[in-house]
Amino acid sequence: MSAAFVIRNQLGHYLGKAGNWVKGGHPGQVAFWEHRDEAVNTLFELGSKDNNLRGEIVLSEMSDGKPHNLVISEHPLPKPPPEAAEDPLENNGADPTS
Repeated sequence: MSAAFVIRNQLGHYLGKAGNWVKGGHPGQVAFWEHRDEAVNTLFELGSKDNNLRGEIVLSEMSDGKPHNLVISEHPLPKPPPEAAEDPLENNGADPTS
């Protein structure tokens, strides 16, 4: 069995392949890196965008190309930011239906 590195935040959520935080219940959604320095670089980039992030690099066993034995977070996932397309001030406040 091989191993890989995953990124976990202070709430126990894992960085997902899509760049969002996931609880870890579906290992196929969790991003992983073969080399620790790649995970460290990604964590550094995330921390530069989010000053409140307290993340860590965790070594995880791999099974069938997915991280194995992840501790599932009991904390709710953060709500994603609203999409720019849904911003009512987009298009200089023009009504998109007109």
